Amino acid sequence: MSTAVPPRPRISIVTPCYNEESNVERCAAEVRRVMTEQLPDYDYEHFFCDNASTDETVNVLKRIAAADPSVKVIVNSRNVGPFRNMANGLRSVTGDLVVPMIPADLQDPPDVVPQMVAKLTDRVDVVYGVRTKRKDPLWLAAGRALYYWAARAGGGSNPPSHAGEFLLARRHIIQSVNEVAGSYPYIRGLVAQTNPRWDKVEYEWGIREHGRSRNSLPDLIDQGLNGLISTARAPIRWSLLLGIVLAIAGVIAAVVNVGLFLFGNQEVTQGIPTLIVGMFFFGGLQLFFLGLIGEYVVSIHQTIRPAPPMVEVERINC
Repeated sequence: MSTAVPPRPRISIVTPCYNEESNVERCAAEVRRVMTEQLPDYDYEHFFCDNASTDETVNVLKRIAAADPSVKVIVNSRNVGPFRNMANGLRSVTGDLVVPMIPADLQDPPDVVPQMVAKLTDRVDVVYGVRTKRKDPLWLAAGRALYYWAARAGGGSNPPSHAGEFLLARRHIIQSVNEVAGSYPYIRGLVAQTNPRWDKVEYEWGIREHGRSRNSLPDLIDQGLNGLISTARAPIRWSLLLGIVLAIAGVIAAVVNVGLFLFGNQEVTQGIPTLIVGMFFFGGLQLFFLGLIGEYVVSIHQTIRPAPPMVEVERINC
């Protein structure tokens, strides 16, 4: 009498890429090495989601997929940015465990995945990868620190500081994220909003060895604003509170000046410079509030009336 062999657990890995012809082959090889040598008890699938690359990335991926059925390729009709690209790949994963992103440049190293698997006990649903050392310029390091402070101060559910989409999550967590991903998903924030039982693995962020990053400073700012707006409600409430405080302070100042004018012996006229400074201060504050409200409005508009999604031009080994 034959005994059925239970299926082996599977890990799904997503790698979003755009013009990474010099990196994708090395990335696929490194993931294959880690899975075969360090996680031999697991099956795996490695999705490369190409964002309409204009170089030879797609041809290189086709060659890799032809030799390795574990490598699966999704080719987009247009560049939709890394987060939308990643979210589209997550809709196709079939594994019991999911790594939403291993970058093609391997700055988040696949060797950390076995450490994540070791920490994924019955009491843990998500293991975050936390970057402890980053070789960033001082201005960028300061900007990141300020961003993580703002995210924590903004309230809501946030991942640990210096954690990104390089994490390991159970399939039901990713399914919950897919259900509410929206038109501009902030993957790490959505994972945190499921309020999972979590642990973390600290690692050193690697150096990009080939090519250059496609994430420009405007892209980083856009992604950071999306993360704050989509996960934090506190900024708009801070604005309301600050507006109330300044309005009360203005009324008090007006009452004091009227009192000095009526009952005091000193002049209350402070001169043109004071008026100019006050106008610029309150004008700038109003513009800041309008911009903040505008970000929330844009986020709502994108959710209600999203742009047409990109079309998958080709799927290989899926």
